[in-house]
Amino acid sequence: MLRIRLRRQGSRHAPFYRIVVSDSKKTPSAATLEQIGFYNPTRRPSELQVDRERVAYWVGKGAQLSETLASLLKKKA
Repeated sequence: MLRIRLRRQGSRHAPFYRIVVSDSKKTPSAATLEQIGFYNPTRRPSELQVDRERVAYWVGKGAQLSETLASLLKKKA
């Protein structure tokens, strides 16, 4: 099953997340199919950029959003 989730990047105390599509059985740091956005919580206000057309495409193909990403998208909608 495919999963749309956050992949942590950045250094210690300065997290930066990429929003990626990957296999749910693999670790978040494993190879991904596509990067569709990013989330930067250290900025004030926090910065979220997502290609919503690609999210809709992958959800149509059977991918599921992670709980964290679903709540972020709901807040920024």
